[in-house]
Amino acid sequence: MPKATTTSQPSRPSQPSQSAEPAEPSQPSEPSQPERRPGPGLRERKKTKTRQAIRRAALRLFTEQGYDATPVDRIAAAADVSTSTVFRYFPAKEDIVLTDEYDALMAEAIRERPRDESPAVSLRHAVVGLLGPAAGAEREELLARLALVRQVPALRARMSGGLADSGTLLGEALAERSGRAPDDFEVRVAVGAVLGALREAVFHCLDHHRPPATTASTAKATATRADAMATAIDRALDLLSRGIPL
Repeated sequence: MPKATTTSQPSRPSQPSQSAEPAEPSQPSEPSQPERRPGPGLRERKKTKTRQAIRRAALRLFTEQGYDATPVDRIAAAADVSTSTVFRYFPAKEDIVLTDEYDALMAEAIRERPRDESPAVSLRHAVVGLLGPAAGAEREELLARLALVRQVPALRARMSGGLADSGTLLGEALAERSGRAPDDFEVRVAVGAVLGALREAVFHCLDHHRPPATTASTAKATATRADAMATAIDRALDLLSRGIPL
């Protein structure tokens, strides 16, 4: 964020005036406080609450009944909203699983990383931050959604469009750091390589760390799978940074 600066010219020494009154001692200026962005309004908070209620009801039903066996009207009933409300928030059933706010959060996290840091390291911090303990219940939800994407062909097919949107946001963030244009050839190739590596790391982890059959140890299982996924992402990004030696 650019800071406003004030420049002043050095004053020339002058003779004291007989009629001039003694200047009052200057008071130390208070340190400026960082600008606070206004939080979301009541209407936006209600929308977020409704969106989350629909997604959580859908994920619970998908786990209990299966993705294909769960119609949208049953999701609406479980979330205590109308079917039209579900489609207003999620134009297609697949969007309930695939749509989220993580791309914008990742892009913002990349912008906050040191400028001299390699893109792979910045991406690692941005992605793994979503899987850390600080993510709370959202971490468990994210893992459940990723598992569904791996299991359901329709979700994997529709995910391609979502990856294109993710690439646009990440490309803009990386372009700002490097002083390039978002459509620069190197930026686009780097983003494509990173997204492909992340997808394969996530899928590899899901293939080798299946969710537990019971929910008796959900918290422990979630932490174990999240740690395994973070390790897989580390390996994938490290492989890219080393020029993919095979």
